[in-house]
Amino acid sequence: MYLHPLTSSLPQFERDDLKKVVEVRSYKRSQYLLASGQRSQSIFCVATGLLRVALHGQGNQEEVTTDFIRPDEFFLPPSLRNDEFESPATVIAALPTVVYAIPLRHVRLLCARYPDLLIGLMEHESRRIGILRTQLRRVTTSSVEKLVSRVLHELTQLAPSENGGYDKRITQALIASYAGISREMVNKTMKDMEHRGLVTKDDQGVHVPPSFASTDFGGLLPAEPDLTRKEAPPVDPGFEIDFLKKAPKD
Repeated sequence: MYLHPLTSSLPQFERDDLKKVVEVRSYKRSQYLLASGQRSQSIFCVATGLLRVALHGQGNQEEVTTDFIRPDEFFLPPSLRNDEFESPATVIAALPTVVYAIPLRHVRLLCARYPDLLIGLMEHESRRIGILRTQLRRVTTSSVEKLVSRVLHELTQLAPSENGGYDKRITQALIASYAGISREMVNKTMKDMEHRGLVTKDDQGVHVPPSFASTDFGGLLPAEPDLTRKEAPPVDPGFEIDFLKKAPKD
């Protein structure tokens, strides 16, 4: 049975109490969870699907996608000092998504009682900051083709399709937003890649070669950990939340 690492060490009574306050929410593709500046009393953990985090430029500039949140990852506030926070960014469902909304007040109480939980959340945010730094370096130093190819490979990890590749519902506009280049440039680059046989499409997704995972140093990126579930969690309000269940001992 699935067990989220950050709840594995909690006593059963704490897990039972947490189960009572967690709310399961479903979002359609492109539906907003939070707008920038909106106040929230909950943090979010992705159960299925994919969220994207976006910032808006000044004036009439379009939003820029800064990062993605995939299953088992969290959208956390800038600080855990209060029971409510103002969202520093807009959070949108990049694909149909189910999230666990967890009251921040309850999380803060658990962190005070169980430091390992707080450390786990800090490690999660540290990882996200590392991803943001990598993407910033990629945007500022890579050629357009190299940048697009790396983003396409990253999408195979973030939004995998059933037969490999990435979910075809990820639009070129979203790729452009994340890559920091124009949609026209993404379209031109991907068409050129298709013409050269590097990018192929089918009914399920868009497929790219393993070489798109190459780093700036000529090697291949290490394989991403498999964070997918063997069974997707149900979304009926009356179900028992998999997020809180204990895994059987080996």
